[in-house]
Amino acid sequence: MTRSEKAKRIQRILEHYYPAPPVPLRHDDAYTLLIAVLLSAQCTDERVNQVTPKLFALASTPEQMVRLSVAQIREIIRPCGLSPAKSKAIHELSRLLIERHGGQVPDRFDALEALPGVGHKTASVVMVQAFGHPAFPVDTHIHRLAARWGLSRGTTVERTERDLKALFPEGLWGWVHLAMIFFGREHCPARGHDLSQCPICSWAASKKRILEESRRLPASKKA
Repeated sequence: MTRSEKAKRIQRILEHYYPAPPVPLRHDDAYTLLIAVLLSAQCTDERVNQVTPKLFALASTPEQMVRLSVAQIREIIRPCGLSPAKSKAIHELSRLLIERHGGQVPDRFDALEALPGVGHKTASVVMVQAFGHPAFPVDTHIHRLAARWGLSRGTTVERTERDLKALFPEGLWGWVHLAMIFFGREHCPARGHDLSQCPICSWAASKKRILEESRRLPASKKA
């Protein structure tokens, strides 16, 4: 089976499980989505969703955010981890949005990636989910699934992103990104996963990978 054929079959399976997956980070607009995605670095979406209501109750616009001190922001977002760096980035990017973009989140990759704390993945999420522009955000989880399913041999998320973009229709990139996230969480976890029983891994993963992963399983999880 070619990668293209495999991608089409995976697309049908994802459509069955997640025809309309929601954006897992709670937000109201492009700015609150940007902040939520920034906070999600090395943090679960669940934890971010617990923290952002308190933050956005005080500051849901760049103008409101810059009125808070970095210390105030840091104290609120502390449960998300990396709070010293994230709080500085949130305060500074908010200032720059006012200074450079009239307080609006720009819908261009170059402008987004020029903001503190905003990498390509974060910019991609904002571009596709807030503005509807074609983008395929690839984080470590999607990078892992793409390798496990034989869709990419990329050693970097950048290479994996190129491979996935070539396999799926441009208009579906944002949906595939979300569907893969939910499928990975609910059906294809990184550890303790029996690939032979997975709706996708059982046929998409190589026999060698299935065998290797099976050897790592605790006896209680082996079929």
